[in-house]
Amino acid sequence: MSSPSSPACTAFLGARRVAFGTYDEVARALAALDLSAGGLLVFDDATGALVDHPWPAGHPSAPAAAATRAAPAAAPQVGRPRMGVVAREVTLLPRHWEWLAQQPGGASAALRRLVEEARRSHAGRDGWRQAKERTYRFMSAIAGGFAGFEEASRALFAHDADAFARCIAGWPPDVQAHLAWLARDAFAPEAAPPSA
Repeated sequence: MSSPSSPACTAFLGARRVAFGTYDEVARALAALDLSAGGLLVFDDATGALVDHPWPAGHPSAPAAAATRAAPAAAPQVGRPRMGVVAREVTLLPRHWEWLAQQPGGASAALRRLVEEARRSHAGRDGWRQAKERTYRFMSAIAGGFAGFEEASRALFAHDADAFARCIAGWPPDVQAHLAWLARDAFAPEAAPPSA
């Protein structure tokens, strides 16, 4: 099985799980199968989203990308070190820009601190929301036509684990098992939405 830091995916032929693991492991497993009948669905495990197979050019597991990864690193250059910083546009009101300009390190440093603080303080809620979203993405793609789909969706977003389990109980075992795994954090007691 893949390590937590490796991008992972799961492949289904119809409602039967046929491969799971890193993208490379799944590609090798799928290469050994007869996929001519169709019905192949591959899902990214982190997001629950469908992914194309064979992996498109530029994908980290595509053959061309693997060759590119082995290329030697460029010589270090003079100037500010590249730290993975990405420049994007941010639109704020004048009072926000004024406040940011007064912060130690300037606007960029203040925004980074604010984002890190928000990530820490909302990690549980964000994880809960992401678990529900990935579960729903997978469920809609593979089980959208199954009996009880609408009820299962409502139970998922209503934070009702018992009702969710009842709604999917008649679904194929591999689909049930994968849903349970994707939803493992969706019903955590500490992630329950605040009551009104």
